[in-house]
Amino acid sequence: MLLMGTVVVDHETVIEDGAVAVEDDEIVAVGREDDLTYQFPDHEERRFDLVCPGFVQTHVHSVQSPGRGLADDTDLFEWLEDHILPIESELTADELELASTLSYVELLSHGTTCCVDHLTVDHSERAFEAAGETGIRGALGKVLMDRNSPDGLQEPTEAGLAETRELIEQYHGAFDDRVRYAVTPRFTPTCSEACLRGAREIADEYEGVRIHTHASEHESVIDDVTEERGMGDIEWLHEVGLTGEDVVLAHVILTSDREREILAETGTHVTYCPSSNMKVGAGIAPIVDYLDREINVALGNDGAPANNTLDPVAEMRQATLLQKVAHEDPRTLPAETVFRMATRNGAKAAGFEQVGALREGWKADVIGVTTDSSRGVPFHDPYSYLVYAANGEDVQFTMVDGEVVVEDGTVTTVDTEDVYRRAREAFEHREWGA
Repeated sequence: MLLMGTVVVDHETVIEDGAVAVEDDEIVAVGREDDLTYQFPDHEERRFDLVCPGFVQTHVHSVQSPGRGLADDTDLFEWLEDHILPIESELTADELELASTLSYVELLSHGTTCCVDHLTVDHSERAFEAAGETGIRGALGKVLMDRNSPDGLQEPTEAGLAETRELIEQYHGAFDDRVRYAVTPRFTPTCSEACLRGAREIADEYEGVRIHTHASEHESVIDDVTEERGMGDIEWLHEVGLTGEDVVLAHVILTSDREREILAETGTHVTYCPSSNMKVGAGIAPIVDYLDREINVALGNDGAPANNTLDPVAEMRQATLLQKVAHEDPRTLPAETVFRMATRNGAKAAGFEQVGALREGWKADVIGVTTDSSRGVPFHDPYSYLVYAANGEDVQFTMVDGEVVVEDGTVTTVDTEDVYRRAREAFEHREWGA
């Protein structure tokens, strides 16, 4: 297949009148349209205004989609304890698969081709199956919670670690290596030292397994960890082995200078979730300082209840505008940098090395975007359009691993209307935690 248009290769390179040639699951050529149509005369041709690498989000909660709109305008821990955790604890296996499918449909239709997904304690295997069916790429993980957790979610340490190993054996590298595993402790207040150290031990046993957890998200978390451990949250995670090039930490808003040194020295990845952080009033992450220290920073929508949308394009806009306000400087976090965070930086964090840019020999994770709206007139610069003007509805086409999963804005791998119908029936009038 030949995908033609203005090709946004990465955060530095744009080819006007360009093309991307795809064969099987691989990009086999990137260049001028004239050259590639001559080189590949028999390839099916598709034309879009913009052809871009798929977006990579390194912190989402697919299972939380039933809570969208139920927990608005609430404090973080009221949001979590009174609304979100009851949903997670009460989801049946079928409902969890439906919730994950609903999220993956939204992610794919808006151009997210890869995600790092923080699931929940039970029935996580059903989310892996949903990822396989919908065609999304990702690193998924069952949540570990062995203390300070509500009934239905807290489980014995060894039981959670044992099930983690079972899921790794079953799903790490599944679906032609589109789906991998991330060991997923929820966060330090709900995980014992044995649980956290156990997470590191398991990750070390398997090549390519990530570790994914929340960190330094809220003042109350910092206070709890400091009181209990005598150090900051990142310092404690480092102490138990949960830093490093295989670790993805979500939020990371409140950090000391020493903790920022730890992140940089260990190559730990940070996920910036601006919409979620603003919505729960958690604060503004020091993203510019992280980037200055060469810490890899990616983007994430978080869960639907913490954001109300799983739109990666909207998240890019929020990411830069919030930093401009924080620094009172419009030059802060330019569009090209944010685009890199949403693509290549995300792929590095997720552990998919040949994803996040359009390069010969890399995986064919590609999206086609339209500029045919008032927001695209006049059109001057693709990075400006993608970061400041576009939204997820502008994504017309999504390809993952060489497979077309979104055509004309609609996911093709599942019956989306049936997914919406079943989700409305299952979740719209459900009273969680009653």
